[in-house]
Amino acid sequence: MPQTKTNVWIIVKEYALIALGILLYVTGWNLFLIPNNLVGGGVSGVAAIVQYATKGFIKIGTTYFFVNAVLLIVALFILGKSFGGKTVFAVILASIGLNALQGLIPHEICQTLAVDNGKLMSTIMGGILVGVGIGMTMSQGGSTGGTDIIALIVNKYRNVSPGRMIMWMDVVIILSSMLVPSYSADGELLPWTEKVTTVVYGFILVVVNSTVIDMYLSGSRQSVQLFILSSKFAEIADAITHNLHRGVTVLDGKGWYTKQSTEVLMVLTRKSDLSLLLRLVKSIDSNAFLSVSSVTGVYGKGFEEIKEKIKVKKELPKES
Repeated sequence: MPQTKTNVWIIVKEYALIALGILLYVTGWNLFLIPNNLVGGGVSGVAAIVQYATKGFIKIGTTYFFVNAVLLIVALFILGKSFGGKTVFAVILASIGLNALQGLIPHEICQTLAVDNGKLMSTIMGGILVGVGIGMTMSQGGSTGGTDIIALIVNKYRNVSPGRMIMWMDVVIILSSMLVPSYSADGELLPWTEKVTTVVYGFILVVVNSTVIDMYLSGSRQSVQLFILSSKFAEIADAITHNLHRGVTVLDGKGWYTKQSTEVLMVLTRKSDLSLLLRLVKSIDSNAFLSVSSVTGVYGKGFEEIKEKIKVKKELPKES
């Protein structure tokens, strides 16, 4: 498999998964949350508050885009250009989708799935869709913007899960919705008691959302260890190194039945890249023997960073 073809496929797969994640994200908002005047966290929550306060004059996607434009500049400098490129792609798609989908989804569908089933069911379903969408986007190195960017910046330097960071920021945003007037889709001002109920459902949404994000990310970041035995071990090792950009360790082995020496390849990779690696090995040697096992954690370049601080004890000067 040529290196260029493999790299292009990886890039296409990443952006396709980001696009799918954004589709789930905007569907959760437009199908379940907005019809019930529910408020979530992040920039989308702020944008929803603005839409409810302006009777829909300023759409959620408009506020979402302009606030994220500022935060993206920060992401470009701190999280790198590749993150910025993927996040710009995600934010543009989300901004368009949040506005466009409001007019595309028939009112009858929103009424049946969201309004008639009550706010609790809509909160759970919307939270699951939004959480999976954010998790899918973040797992590919992108973000839906807003508090996701702040969470990833903190996660880069501290061992704090993105879901937990997002949860605390969302709590502040949801509570702030109590201070802003909110109008329903038919233009009626929501009473104070209704706003209190909305805040309660907002907290439920935050818990569902953050839990789903962490569950998705913990699954996508799982790593596997492979042992590969093949007479074409050198060709396979070169292909894995150049095409998949993964390190390969060559171990000396001996087949006890044949009493012949053999080379064994040991590879650590993401579980999400396993199918691509298996196809690569099969294309070189269809008779290769492979052993695949899950590992608890892999730390180092290309995997997770060790973020625990090492405390160094200072020695007191000795008395002369």
